[in-house]
Amino acid sequence: MPVRSDHSLRVLVVANQKGGVGKTTTAINLGTALAAVGERVLLIDSDPQGNASTGLGIGRAQRKHTLYDVLMGEKVLKEAVVKSSVPGLDVIPSDPDLSGIEMELAQQARRSYKLRDALEAVREAGEYSYVLIDCPPSLNLLTVNAMAAADAVLVPLQCEFFALEGLTQLMRTIELVHNSLNPKLEIQGIVLTMFDRRNGLSAQVANDVRDHFGETVYQTVIPRNVRVSEAPSFGKPALVYDLKCAGSQAYLRLAREVVLRERARRKVAA
Repeated sequence: MPVRSDHSLRVLVVANQKGGVGKTTTAINLGTALAAVGERVLLIDSDPQGNASTGLGIGRAQRKHTLYDVLMGEKVLKEAVVKSSVPGLDVIPSDPDLSGIEMELAQQARRSYKLRDALEAVREAGEYSYVLIDCPPSLNLLTVNAMAAADAVLVPLQCEFFALEGLTQLMRTIELVHNSLNPKLEIQGIVLTMFDRRNGLSAQVANDVRDHFGETVYQTVIPRNVRVSEAPSFGKPALVYDLKCAGSQAYLRLAREVVLRERARRKVAA
């Protein structure tokens, strides 16, 4: 049964400075799962590699306008929206030109707020309930723009030892952006990804993260799953490629948990 959140727009950054942690996979499949439980979602692909766009079947020919055009002020955000094959899920696609955006915006005023300014019209329109921003695996102007525009950060964390070091760096980045650019920025949650129940290290890392971060860590754990890994090569989210696989079912549970966590946050704030 759909879990409706009935709230104003919530902008979540899916970020981790370490690569290979399931960040883009989480952005794609969480966006799809949120749409499946009744939300209206806009996924912004802020990685020059454009993997989120490709993973949702948005080919190069469909990317007439991209996030690059928006950040450069050549298009408003709405003009860059592409409808995905998933009902309720729209995409702002990426472009390789994004890799040079830092130099192009270097002398411009409010260069760290380009995305936040662009999102103002989206907030006012009320068309979406969630915006998910898939960031590159690095701390650059694209990541800073995403965090400056966001309400909260959702952190995918691979269940491996070195992922913990990357998490420490990410927390410092979030604190830096919170203190200097976006005082409302908070951590929405940490989601454990690529969990392998056959590997004792996965359980050890999961326990360590839960001991340290407590309820910030989602109860839902995303398992290692071949079907989830295969899906992007077909330009489909895992939930469309194979709804019944363990990974797809985990992302559906995560979406419900995200919505319920947002509902609880609003009650506390009321």
